[in-house]
Amino acid sequence: MTTHQRQLGFSLVELLIVVGIIGIISAIAVPNLISSRRAANEASAISTLRLIFSAQQTYRSTSGSGSFGDFGDLQTAGLIDSVVGASDTTAKSGYLFTNVPIIEVGFAAFDATAEPTIATGTLATGTRSWLVNESGVLYFATGGTAPTCAADDTRAVSGGAPSNW
Repeated sequence: MTTHQRQLGFSLVELLIVVGIIGIISAIAVPNLISSRRAANEASAISTLRLIFSAQQTYRSTSGSGSFGDFGDLQTAGLIDSVVGASDTTAKSGYLFTNVPIIEVGFAAFDATAEPTIATGTLATGTRSWLVNESGVLYFATGGTAPTCAADDTRAVSGGAPSNW
């Protein structure tokens, strides 16, 4: 009398095939995921700069008496939250932000920038840096250093190109 043995589980070959398929799918999906995260970080940076620009304009026409404010001023006025208010030292969506009122010119001015915490490599949080000033024009530069704006009456921007909001 013959008894048939049932095979329980998977063979080594079957497991190796499954692992290989998972490896191929990962090799395709992970770079796209990283790229999507980077694009989302950049969109968040642009959105935050829009918020800072709007907050500056509101502050200037209300509690700023014609002047722009720093993060502390905008936060005290209730125009930005604590996350944006601390974004000069604590990264927000992979970017660090600055917001500086410019007093060296003959009119009210400010510069707000966004720079990725990591600008190169596979772990980059963003590939572009941003600047917005009192004109409302958003400038960008490829890499980790944001464009700069002259602290004189010309307010000429260097190191970047205008971008569409």
